[in-house]
Amino acid sequence: MSEKITVHKRNAAGEITWSYDGRVLERGEKFVRLEALFNREDTPFQGIVLKHHDRFVETFFADNWYNIFEIHDRDDDHVKGWYCNIGEPMVWDAADAISYIDLALDLWVAADGSQVVLDEDEFEALALDEKTRQQALDGLLALKSLFARGLHQVENVEQDFENNQGSSCQPKT
Repeated sequence: MSEKITVHKRNAAGEITWSYDGRVLERGEKFVRLEALFNREDTPFQGIVLKHHDRFVETFFADNWYNIFEIHDRDDDHVKGWYCNIGEPMVWDAADAISYIDLALDLWVAADGSQVVLDEDEFEALALDEKTRQQALDGLLALKSLFARGLHQVENVEQDFENNQGSSCQPKT
């Protein structure tokens, strides 16, 4: 039996806006991959329907300014696409709980590889310091590049991060 984990999504002020439970699939030094079931009613989204109990395989990173949710259909398990949140790196709140600060900006990657940046207006409206804003934008660029090159699996993200010494995900100095 795999271990249970709780995920807390926080807003830019650090307040919890959503919490849910999942099951740890893999835990590495700088990431955790978990499985969670979509717990909302069926919702049309970007040409697909997110269904109640669709399976989300979610990867959170301790050193990247994004997380990646691979969305599987509840009926036949095919991959519908990837929903990526731009936010501060995840932190461990407890041995069985993580949180991340969501910075509103998102990337949707459809199963055919097409990409759409979402919620740019919400991101622009956030009162962020320049360093945080730049780190978020760098995270978005890194994600877009990873998906364009087909390197979005966790082992490739870690290798790409090490090869570039974090340059695509870290603040410019």
